[in-house]
Amino acid sequence: MTTAPIYEQLQQLCQQGDKSAAIDRLIEHLEQSGQFHELFEALKMKLRTQLGLPAAQSEQEDRLDEQTETQLELGLIAACRRVGEAFLRVGKIREGWMYLRPVGDRQAAAQAFAAVEPSDENFEDLINVQLHEGVDVARGYQLALQRLGTCNSITMFEQSLASRPRADQQQAAALLVRHVHRELLGNLQRDIERREGKAPTETTAEALLQSRPEMLKDGSYHLDTSHIAATVRFARVLDDLEVITLALDLAMYGRKLHPQYQYPGDEPFLDHYPASIYFFRALLGQQVDAGIRYFTQKADTVDQEHFGLIAVEILIDLMSRCGRHQDAINSYAKRVAPGARTMGISPTLLQLSQRLGVYDPMLELCKQRDDLLGYTAALLRAP
Repeated sequence: MTTAPIYEQLQQLCQQGDKSAAIDRLIEHLEQSGQFHELFEALKMKLRTQLGLPAAQSEQEDRLDEQTETQLELGLIAACRRVGEAFLRVGKIREGWMYLRPVGDRQAAAQAFAAVEPSDENFEDLINVQLHEGVDVARGYQLALQRLGTCNSITMFEQSLASRPRADQQQAAALLVRHVHRELLGNLQRDIERREGKAPTETTAEALLQSRPEMLKDGSYHLDTSHIAATVRFARVLDDLEVITLALDLAMYGRKLHPQYQYPGDEPFLDHYPASIYFFRALLGQQVDAGIRYFTQKADTVDQEHFGLIAVEILIDLMSRCGRHQDAINSYAKRVAPGARTMGISPTLLQLSQRLGVYDPMLELCKQRDDLLGYTAALLRAP
């Protein structure tokens, strides 16, 4: 029977009254021959017959009962998963994601895509799904760094990741900081070895330059200075102390560059490297008071008419990330006017209260501001 053409096999099985076996044979044939779009339709046929429905829907059906509707939906999701994974096994990224997207299981999708070997042919599709669609930001951005280089990866961060959730930004920023710091340190160490005839023993850019203060005074640099500046800027989202330490080292190197490479940032990081050093040191538990003083002064002097609440939000975010949640709430009460629209940089008042574990300050502030929604949200969260 296996040597007969597929049409004859299906006909024989149906004539024998074994329609279920006919559908199974069709599924087997389509899967083996790589006809995966058709495979999905065959899986639908099997599912519908199992549920007592016509194998193929030819006209508008009456509304199904809730149980049948649920079983049909779950079965179609399973079919999407099977077909999507089949497409990935033969390297068809776009088609695979078209079926895996409705499944809604990004962890499983990330595992499936992890098995796909990158190539010149599928690179763009992998980047699109893993990075832009957010299936596996870390792997997608690592792939971008490997194949596109630092410059294009920085552009990609600005264009594609700026609007993604903070957790996604953190994954990509950590990869970029490690990559750029490794490049800078390697170049700096090789330059010193060339000059001095032996490899240096220091393991950070700050330490290497501390004993060689003359190295950058003539305008020399060891990595594209715009790459360093951008990487330091992206690193502000990081919580991983190990990676923040590398970002601080990049900022310390940048601070020693010739003035022509001391590019200004945006408020409250107008003095890009000095402000970043204050910020990273505070996050690392070093000179926390000094860092908070610096950004408090910025919050109180940066023109809100021109820059909005960004300096205030940076201050509130920094206070909270340093564990000073009550100070952050106090700053919110003092510096965020009732009804003012924030940019989403700092935690909300409710998030700050959750971190503090106390809701009384929020309840009182909401009453003062006649914020009935906020007051109710705090009441519902409060123990």
